[in-house]
Amino acid sequence: MRRFRLWLICVVIAAAVAPVHGQERVKVVASFSILGDFVKNVGGDRVDVTTLVGPNGDVHVYDPAPSDAKTIAGARLLVINGLGLEGWLPRLLQSSGGKAAIITATRGIAPLKVGSDADPHAWQSVVDAKIYVTNISDALAAADPADAGVFRANARDYLTKLDALDGEVREAVAKIPPSRRKVISTHDAFGYFAAAYGIEFVAPLGVSTESEASARDIAGIITEIKRQKIPAVFLENISDPRLIRRISAETGARVGGTLYSDSLTGEKGDAPTYIELVRHNIKALTATLAD
Repeated sequence: MRRFRLWLICVVIAAAVAPVHGQERVKVVASFSILGDFVKNVGGDRVDVTTLVGPNGDVHVYDPAPSDAKTIAGARLLVINGLGLEGWLPRLLQSSGGKAAIITATRGIAPLKVGSDADPHAWQSVVDAKIYVTNISDALAAADPADAGVFRANARDYLTKLDALDGEVREAVAKIPPSRRKVISTHDAFGYFAAAYGIEFVAPLGVSTESEASARDIAGIITEIKRQKIPAVFLENISDPRLIRRISAETGARVGGTLYSDSLTGEKGDAPTYIELVRHNIKALTATLAD
């Protein structure tokens, strides 16, 4: 009898903690790691997230594998950045033959322009990241109406964290003397950060890592560093460090460490989540520029 009662108690407890819905988790594919992190924060345990371009991957130059088409074919929702970031995506979608709903997470964001190109790196502004999260929450709610309340509650919690993060960044930048708020990065990935927080970035490459810097471009940047007395240059986790190290050697500008632009790291890295990415970047910037 005692065993039966113990078994019954276990059954009741298991029933209490089990999901009340009997649905399968929503299968979501995100084009790259930062979007995948947003989806995980909004979807929680109600989603199954696969990321095409994984940690430390370069979404600009990604070469899809045949298995990616199969992954998309089995998804209910595909989350992309848009603004020209995933140039390889149209052919992949065609080959997948899938019917996943596609959500462009930058919808509603006014894109910055670099020459004639749209700057796709809107997540670098935490204010714009909140728009990403809202769009993803709406898309998940449409894909799985039964769990819409859960998605919206998760999004509210995450947006509160992003509000606090935005405040952290503004407080940190305020400690940097205005005359020192200038740095060199590898490619033009920080325009939205610059517009939101007032640190000027100069980059030898354009908005895509596919571009190449000419000798004239590099000479111009070296002249600019010397003229403006730009104190630091920064590496990026997705880019070849040799160009930045060369610029540092020719100008005497300090290498201030690595910034994370288009990709998270693995779990044991410096930036396994979006919030940790932003915190790492602002810590690296302030540690160098506030001196």
